Amino acid sequence: MATTLTNASDITGTWTLDPTHTTIGFVARHAMVTKVRGSFNEFSGTVTVSDDDLSTAKIQLSIQANSIDTRNEQRDAHLRSNDFLNMDEFPEITFESTSVVVKSDTELEVTGNLTIKGVTREVTIPFEYAGVATDPFGNVRAGFDGAVTVLRSDYGVTWNAPLETGGVLVSDKITLEFEVSAVKND
Repeated sequence: MATTLTNASDITGTWTLDPTHTTIGFVARHAMVTKVRGSFNEFSGTVTVSDDDLSTAKIQLSIQANSIDTRNEQRDAHLRSNDFLNMDEFPEITFESTSVVVKSDTELEVTGNLTIKGVTREVTIPFEYAGVATDPFGNVRAGFDGAVTVLRSDYGVTWNAPLETGGVLVSDKITLEFEVSAVKND
């Protein structure tokens, strides 16, 4: 199987994100002194590579906003509210690629439109390619890890609370993290 991105023939085809082996997470600074991590537990995504050239790849991701999980029910309920994600009005967070650039044998950049709370912005996510392997059940899998920092205020997510010592309760910078295992469909 392919061990480099410059030999993409083994990546050609349609791939589906495996939700049991994929993590879509985020990190935010809390009270200016610590980090809070969370993830989204419900999502779906596909990657379609129509030929040996990864620049033609199309990536689509849909995340259910109400599946946010920070291991704290009270915080999760607040994040689902109008103060943050307003999941009743905007139930999905979506990403659709517009370009893929191979940077090296194991690095690529995926640029696309990220929509949060009804606001769409272009982001570029650097990914590291972990390779392709066939699991013990005969599934062909590809692995990728990536992260990008966004400003939540760019997406209309502006709630905050001032701290007595200065600063705010929740950072504007949010790091989105992607640990992807995709299974080949064809």
